[in-house]
Order: sequence, then C-alpha cells, then structure tokens
Amino acid sequence: MTETPQKHPHRLTLTDVEAIARTAHATQTDKAGRPYTEHLRAVAEGVRTRGGDDEQIAAAWLHDAVEDDALSEQWLEDAPLSRRTKDVVRALTKRPGEPPEAYAQRILTTPGALLVKEADLAHNADPSRLAALDEPTRKRLTEKYARMRALLGLVGE
Repeated sequence: MTETPQKHPHRLTLTDVEAIARTAHATQTDKAGRPYTEHLRAVAEGVRTRGGDDEQIAAAWLHDAVEDDALSEQWLEDAPLSRRTKDVVRALTKRPGEPPEAYAQRILTTPGALLVKEADLAHNADPSRLAALDEPTRKRLTEKYARMRALLGLVGE
C-alpha cells in the first residue's frame, strides 16, 4: 500500500492541532489581557484567507508554542506533523538574543514561513488590538512590527 504525499495516516489533523494549541496556551493572555488563543485563531484564519495550506495553518496554531514554553522543542520534534509544519514553527520561534535580521532571514529561507509570519504581524498590528494598550507599548510594538515587515519585504500593505 502506498500513501499519497499529502496525507499521512498518523498525522495530527488541524482539529487536533488546534485543540493541542488551545490547551497548551489555555492560561496565557496577550498584552491587552485577552485570551492568547484568540491570537492563534486569528493567525490561523489569516493564513487560511491568504491561501495558506493545511501545513501552514497547523504552523499558525503552533507558531508561538515553543517560544512561549507552552510546548517543548522535544514535543515538536516527536509530534506527528509534517516536516514542513515543524520547519515553519521552528523558523518562527525567536531565539534569546537573536537579532531581528537573523530571525527575518530564517523566515525568508524557510518554505511556507513568510505567509504565517505575515498573518501573525497583521493580527499583532491590528489597530483594535493595539488600541487596548498604553501609548508607550503601542508605539514600541507598532515600530517593532513595521521594522519586521520591512526586513521581510512586506511593504505597501
């Protein structure tokens, strides 16, 4: 019996990945005090509306899991996910002390990662989300997101 490259009999489904991400981030809130899972849902939906595939949508649900210590690097390595999904999650995981330029370069050289990061930045920079923050935080984050968009070549949007 041969299997198609698209499906793997033991892979997690998107429903499974969403449930894992929601459980892993269940106690987390964003900078405005909202449940962090709202951000994950928005990024996954942003990937979907930008034409992303299931591997990218899975990565969107998991994009902050390792960075936030919600799931371990070992969990990611052992998880029944495609290599591409794992590579995108790793590309989007910021490393302590890593310069933004190195982070952006890793995203640009990892197939599928840029679309997920674009959706992440779009939600992070959403004016309604930023409006809930104090002015210094809003200003700092707006500048940070604009710089990352420029490093990734996401201009004029």
